[in-house]
Amino acid sequence: MVPRRRRLKKKVRYTLFFIVIFALFISLRGWRVFASDTKDNIEIQVEERAPVPINQIVENADSDIPEAAKFDKVVNNFMHQWSIAGASVAIMKDGNLIYSKGYGYADVENGVPTEVKHIFRVASVSKLITAVGIMKLVEQGRLRLDDKVFSASGLLPEYDDYRDKRIESITVEHLLRHQAGFGVGAGDAMFDGHKMGLELPMSVSSLVRYSLKRGLRYSPGKSTIYSNIGYLVLESIIEKVTNQPYQTFIKDEILAPAECFDMHIGQNLSSQRHENEVRYYEQSDAEPIPSADGSGRLLPKSNGGNNVELFGGAGGWVASPVELVRFVASIDPNNPHSNVLSRESIKSMTICEKSRLPIGWMGVTANDDWWRSGSMAGTSAMVRRQSNGYTWAFITNTSNWKGYVFSRMINDMMRKAFDKVAEWPEKDLFSKGAVQE
Repeated sequence: MVPRRRRLKKKVRYTLFFIVIFALFISLRGWRVFASDTKDNIEIQVEERAPVPINQIVENADSDIPEAAKFDKVVNNFMHQWSIAGASVAIMKDGNLIYSKGYGYADVENGVPTEVKHIFRVASVSKLITAVGIMKLVEQGRLRLDDKVFSASGLLPEYDDYRDKRIESITVEHLLRHQAGFGVGAGDAMFDGHKMGLELPMSVSSLVRYSLKRGLRYSPGKSTIYSNIGYLVLESIIEKVTNQPYQTFIKDEILAPAECFDMHIGQNLSSQRHENEVRYYEQSDAEPIPSADGSGRLLPKSNGGNNVELFGGAGGWVASPVELVRFVASIDPNNPHSNVLSRESIKSMTICEKSRLPIGWMGVTANDDWWRSGSMAGTSAMVRRQSNGYTWAFITNTSNWKGYVFSRMINDMMRKAFDKVAEWPEKDLFSKGAVQE
């Protein structure tokens, strides 16, 4: 017989063994929880340390320099002449931000002066952003410029309700260059859908289907007619190819690498504005139109009448001039900050041809100047990249009766203002952002 004391010792050893195993299990489990919590905390810290947008760091005071006093006078006189409530400008030279300032009021009713931080609707400047997104997909091998769009084997075969068989020959490049064949003789459905009998609120799908049912004015590639619908189709292509929202892809793949963190798709109503977004103003005789939401209310085009959210890749972005010039720097092979597209892609976008428009840009000159304008109720925008190393952007929060022609006047005003500055000081306001990130 085994002594009782030995049996007890054996039981104690077994008990201690199981206690140790259990303690190790609890300890390891706790460590995993702790590690998980630590990981979560690290991720949260990374999110909290996201880069501060450069337009929220640079201030008007940074450009209060005597060399630009006459420049400011030209801008202020221009604003007074055209009853512009507020405007903002940014000037870059060889990749350095040398000047940035707001003028007038971002919000007249509340007496808020325009600052560098304020963001504006940029209207058709949005098309340049969309075009860069398409070119990025081409570089990634996920798309080709000669891909068919509406054929049974095309990129968007779900759009099949049309009679005009020429539609099946539309390519991605036709859309980029406004050569798809869409006409605007009866009006631009994106702005005038309510006049054409389209049910409100409209969607990209309803606009595209309506345009396809109307048929083409000419065969794709045979002529050029400016088309907002074409860039809405390009937005749909980006979403189809990437399987994610258009804005998400653009922000992640285009704007983040360009270090533009305060650019967004705008909203329809003044009450829905983004942080630091300006109020918008129209000419005094502007007539209201049926609300874009289909409620039947009559609203100003700049405050609920136009469907800015719908305009998206054709005209829906909001941005500051500072981040616009930084974006252009990212697609300029002569700029040290160029990192979004290859030289080959940029070259294909900026070939100067008399027979067709460039890709994304509105105009390219023989001496290698590129420009893009945008206008709609409540805003006029212009961005220009010059072969002499200067890139500038000018945006207003007020529209006028001249519409898209006003961009020429902005260009003339900026040329006159530049002539008033004998020499810009050598500095780089972009460097302020490096301290804050």
